[in-house]
Parts: sequence; C-alpha cells; structure tokens
Amino acid sequence: MAEFLAERGQVGEHGIVVLTDTARGRRVRIARRGATLLSFEVPSRQGVRDIADGYRDAGELDTRPSSRFAIMVPFANRIDDARYVFDGEPHDLQPGIEGASRAARHGFVRGVDFDIADLAADAQNARATFATRAIRPGVHPGYPFAIDLTVSFTLDAGGLTLEAAMRNVGERAAPCFFGWHPYFRLSDSPIDGWELQIPADSIVRTDEAFIPIAGDGARAPLAQAPELDFRQPQAIGPRELNHAFADLRCDTDGRARTRLRDPESGLGIAVWQPSGVMLAFTADTVTRDVRRSVALEPMESWADAFNRPDCADAIRLEPGAERRFACGVEIESP
Repeated sequence: MAEFLAERGQVGEHGIVVLTDTARGRRVRIARRGATLLSFEVPSRQGVRDIADGYRDAGELDTRPSSRFAIMVPFANRIDDARYVFDGEPHDLQPGIEGASRAARHGFVRGVDFDIADLAADAQNARATFATRAIRPGVHPGYPFAIDLTVSFTLDAGGLTLEAAMRNVGERAAPCFFGWHPYFRLSDSPIDGWELQIPADSIVRTDEAFIPIAGDGARAPLAQAPELDFRQPQAIGPRELNHAFADLRCDTDGRARTRLRDPESGLGIAVWQPSGVMLAFTADTVTRDVRRSVALEPMESWADAFNRPDCADAIRLEPGAERRFACGVEIESP
C-alpha cells in the first residue's frame, strides 16, 4: 500500500477530499465548502482519535455553527461596526443595517464551494489545493476589490500544513489577510485539565465586543496580565479565554508553536505559524459542546486590522501582488 493517499469523497451533497498517511495512521477530511477541515484522525493510546472538533454532518457544513475550521479571508475575526476606511475611502460591509445586528466576522469564503485545483500523493506527502475567485467587486457589499485565493493542505510525516496564497487581481490596492479558525478536542476529559503553552510576550487588549482598543495601548506586556501568561505550559483551569496573543517567539526553524496537551491521554499538538497573532478561545459561547474543545487560531494580522494604522502595511496588497501565509498542526503524541 502507498504511504500517502489523496482521494475524493462525499458528505451528503458536499464534495470532500481525503488525505491519508497510512504509515502513521493519520487521515484528514476537507470539504470543498469553505475549504473546511472536517476531521483529523490520529492514533492515540485509546485508539484512533479525531482531534478536530469540526462540523459533524452536511447540515452543519451548510449552517456553519461557530465557524469551525473556517478559512478567514480577506479578514480574520471582527471588523468594528462592520465599517472601515481604506486609502481615505469609507466602506460599509452591512449597508442598511443598524444597531446590534451589525457584525462583520471571519471574511467571505466560509460558504463558498472552492474548486479542487490539485489533488495528488507521492512517497513524501498527500496534498490538495482549493481555489476560488469568489471575492470580486459587487459581490460583497463594502469590499470593492478582487482577490484570487488558493488554500493548499499538505499531510506529511510532520503533520498538516496549510498555505494560503492571496493575489490581488484588481486594479487598486486592497486590504487583505489570512486567518484560520480550528477547534481541537484532544480527549473527552474537561479542558480545564489540558495544558496550554503560547510563546507570546504580549496580549491584545480589547473592549467588551472583542475589538482591540485604539492605539499603542492595545498591546500589553504579559507582565501586566499574569493570569493570561502561558509562556510556560500550564493547565487552562476555569479561565475563559477569547484573547489574541502577540509578539510571538519563533523557534530556530522560524515557527512559533502554540502547544495544547491533555496529560491524561498523553495526546498533544503544536499549532505553528511564522508571524502574526494567535487567538486562543475556550469555546465558552459556542452553540454546541461548550468548553469541550479549544480553538487555536493563527492569524496573519489582528482583529479589526482594516481600521488599525499599525496593521496597514501588513494587510495592504497592491494590484498584481501576491502574499502567502502558512501555518500548520504537528502531532506530539507520546
């Protein structure tokens, strides 16, 4: 049998791809809808474990509760009041809507059926590339820009790697950046006992709507928030996390690794990224399975980055330019 396999499949009416590492007993399922990871099976002491707390069926893939494993482009997390200004021009992502109903979260591609641009396997890995041209002027209110997006998933001996490529195919500069919204469930034990480690020196301070406060005061050294200091592994305990961590420290290979481990099962993962911020969320406000998983969200830039001068250079994409962002999951089993 081949060490790696890349195959097509189906969940209800939704096409999926299945990437398998037969030698290590790992399997990943990814739907065309939103390029959404549905499951990530790995061996554990108790047998095969699905560490992805993703959508359970085709119905959830349609309704997208809690944005599980969402690809977030052209922005990640929230935009304050669904309004922003870019190159001096104001934009409204929800025209005609007022009050508490205004919200802009997680970009535009969660409900898009991506094309499968590549599906292949060899002795080194199994890989799938999803592509969409769904982000175009006139399609999404308040975003008159044209972005081609590809998202590649590669399963190899090291784990799972995502690489997003965002190309501005329009005639004007555009604000654009990448984020990923995975939820991980290492066991059926309460998350309070799971150990978390985040190699960050700063915490992002936000208001009650989880919008970073204006100015330099949004970046606070962890010494000012010791209750959120996870630079050394420690149990999550009863803490409710919905916080972005900044100034990430990379290992010698250029990857900043956020680690999550269940001491009871011995199963652990490292979510890596080369830069940006890591948002940790203990799923206290989700629509199902409250506090049964932990979201570890690598983001290229901050929530509300479209409105922040300190993020302007990082998110600006000139006409014809392409920017890539990679992140991934390494399995750290016993």
